Amino acid sequence: MTTSAGTELTLDCAGLTVLIAGTTAAARRTVRRYSAGGATVRRIAAPEQFHPRLLDAVSLAVVVDGPSTDGPFTDGTLIRHDDGGSVSGDSWAPLREACRERRILTSSEEPAAVGGRVTLIGGGPGVEDLLTVRAKQALREADVVLYDRLGPYRTLAQLAPGAELIDVGKTPGHHPVSQTDIEKLMVAKAREGHHVVRLKGGDPFVFGRGGEEVNTCTAEGIPVTTVPGISSSIAVPAAAGIPVTYRGVAHAFTVISGHQPLTEQELEALAKLGGTIVVLMGIGTLPQLTSGLRRAGLASTVPVAIVEKGYSPEQRTTVTNLGEAVTAAGLARCTSPAVVVIGEVVRQHRDFSSTLEQVLTPPMVAS
Repeated sequence: MTTSAGTELTLDCAGLTVLIAGTTAAARRTVRRYSAGGATVRRIAAPEQFHPRLLDAVSLAVVVDGPSTDGPFTDGTLIRHDDGGSVSGDSWAPLREACRERRILTSSEEPAAVGGRVTLIGGGPGVEDLLTVRAKQALREADVVLYDRLGPYRTLAQLAPGAELIDVGKTPGHHPVSQTDIEKLMVAKAREGHHVVRLKGGDPFVFGRGGEEVNTCTAEGIPVTTVPGISSSIAVPAAAGIPVTYRGVAHAFTVISGHQPLTEQELEALAKLGGTIVVLMGIGTLPQLTSGLRRAGLASTVPVAIVEKGYSPEQRTTVTNLGEAVTAAGLARCTSPAVVVIGEVVRQHRDFSSTLEQVLTPPMVAS
């Protein structure tokens, strides 16, 4: 069996003993993957440390190619022998031959990249199965993961086996770890030689401050790459059955941040542009936005949908119109995270008519 570094481990390792041969830097992530899979891991750093007796009870041997330059392991158990049975040279051929003789399965892996680096990952709307293949691979190779509440953090222990997981999440009005501190921590961990993954919700470059983090890494000389994610501006309306564009209805859509109220000039331009308006993080500024768009000329009857917690079991859609949006949000007790969709495309929501009537009709009060 031959695998490559970062290949997802599908073998059930519970109860197996696995011998991993390779340098500390090259083998570190391989050890984490097998350990997380339930295996008992034995390790050797260099060919001269191999002895056939190390294969006793071993079910699988994994050779991670790479020169032995790192010295002793700093984590796990380093297996040595002192009975004179050593192998000279920088070759794992004696190990492979011994495995063949004992009919022990062997696996060869290319050494993982070493040295500190940062990967920014877009986690999409927060569920694991909407992560990209590249994002999952980066997480498997991570030494440190800095995550927030909008990414798929609930399964990180499985997605990033053995990595140090650090919660740097922010909630509205509460930032326990500032953006500056997040960037400092990211750089510090990378300088220690770690592969640091910054996991965000949505896409890193759509209101995710990914550009700032890339610039910080570049300025500090830290290699950085970006893995795009599915933006909630498109995905969450889709989860509610609302397309952001629709032939003959809307041929454009505008994505805005609801963190800060828009200026009068921005509101006027937005109202004149037409199409669909998608607001991320807009619950807190919904009153200013809806009243401002009406002042700018948008009709009170324009449909509005508030989609909360998209793709989660708690997903809920409140359908209303621009004139009644604030009242409807209050009656429904809408909370963040939510995506607000403004425009005629909302009528494509499958329960548009009934939902609109239910939201706009005050609840009956028992006498």
